[in-house]
Amino acid sequence: MKEISVSTNRKEELIDITRAVAKCIDEENFHDGICVIFTPHTTGAVTINENADPDVKSDMIRGLSSVGIENVRYDHSEGNSPAHIKSSLVGVSETVIIENGRLILGTWQGIYFCEFDGPRKRKVYVKMIGNS
Repeated sequence: MKEISVSTNRKEELIDITRAVAKCIDEENFHDGICVIFTPHTTGAVTINENADPDVKSDMIRGLSSVGIENVRYDHSEGNSPAHIKSSLVGVSETVIIENGRLILGTWQGIYFCEFDGPRKRKVYVKMIGNS
């Protein structure tokens, strides 16, 4: 298993970690199978989405905020309940096929760490399963 460190700079942002995940595969000389990309944070997430147009990242953050969860009264005393909910909605892991040592992603797809309670230092784990 490999670990990727992610430093976030804003309260909410999406950071493209595709190259970092690919580097993990290269470092392990891994050829065929799958990799699971997982973050152990309750206010962060991992997703796959378009990485060609940078507006998609801000649109995703804006869209998640538009559902109105920021305006609810919560009992959780830390004040970050909307971040917990967004993490659950997006999810904390993704699985990607690896073939011939390469991530199998669509032409416009990238892997993102989603920050919903930053800025913070975060971890993402990459576990490869299959044949080296």
